[in-house]
Amino acid sequence: MGTWGAGNFDSDTAADHLGALADRLVSEVTEAMAGDPVELEPDEYWGTSVPCNLELLLLLVRQGWVGVTLPSPEVIRDWREVFLGVWERTIDDLGPDAAYKDERRVVLRETFERLAEAAEGGASL
Repeated sequence: MGTWGAGNFDSDTAADHLGALADRLVSEVTEAMAGDPVELEPDEYWGTSVPCNLELLLLLVRQGWVGVTLPSPEVIRDWREVFLGVWERTIDDLGPDAAYKDERRVVLRETFERLAEAAEGGASL
């Protein structure tokens, strides 16, 4: 195994570990997107966890560590359409404040788009 620095993520083993972690985050999102759309509703586990996973992936990619790979930008944008489609169809059932709804929509769109842009920058499979 190679080591190229003294940092916690400066070795082949660390890159393998980080890759496994990133792969888990991507796999969870992939499975959620392919699963029952009810599970993506805003008050369901994956309705909250999918954007969290995307944000975590973005944080990891921005570190520049070896081992983190992302799906293609097209896949991420397809996820966005699926996720936001479910969100738009179901958010009103929860009776949110109009300002919250508008702000949350912007945050969700930006989360997917920032990750897609990161994938365009070379962190894609």
